[in-house]
Amino acid sequence: MTKLLENIHRAVNIGLVNELKIVAGRMGIDIFEVIEVATKPFGFTAYYPRPGVGGHCIPIDPFYLTWQAHEYGLHTRFIELAGEVNSAMPDYVVGKLVEGLNDHSKALRGSRVLVLGVAYKKNVDDMRESPSAMIMELIQQKGGDVAYSDPHVPVFPPMRRYRFDLQSVALTAESLAAFDAVVVATNHDAFDYALIREHARLIVDTRGVYREGAGHIVRA
Repeated sequence: MTKLLENIHRAVNIGLVNELKIVAGRMGIDIFEVIEVATKPFGFTAYYPRPGVGGHCIPIDPFYLTWQAHEYGLHTRFIELAGEVNSAMPDYVVGKLVEGLNDHSKALRGSRVLVLGVAYKKNVDDMRESPSAMIMELIQQKGGDVAYSDPHVPVFPPMRRYRFDLQSVALTAESLAAFDAVVVATNHDAFDYALIREHARLIVDTRGVYREGAGHIVRA
């Protein structure tokens, strides 16, 4: 139960900040700046928005308790609401991608899209429940031509729900310029973000990597 409490605490707070990101974005407010200036010395822990949740602890484990609670005639509303918000984030990201392409007079159908990072968190190769895979599938379903780059995952492995016959794309000025859009899904330290900013036609930033705005950067 202690482990579940820790996981649920994270799931609920990530869901909260993901929802606030959408609200703040509509208001033209940078949610990352909001978090950074939240300086209350007690009672506040910084959680950062993301394009979904991965691993086992957050998207899966809390629902063991939900299942058990149902056997006792109880509903775990916080857990279920957080799961609903977090699982909707890949759709939100792809929606921002569609908006960004539209602003550049392009449709997602037929566009080439490079997803940066398929591991569910930075600097690891762990792909369990990675939201990047769902983003890639949604892009394909909408007619986009998807590829990925991840220095920790050279070949896309078979997953429980997803199959992509793809290998990691090396990031160069030429390869970046060949794509209509780049989605920063996992903020690995190994990525050259200055190179990406300079040569990508459109960047959809889900991790707050690019704090200074530009005409070809969309916050998601």
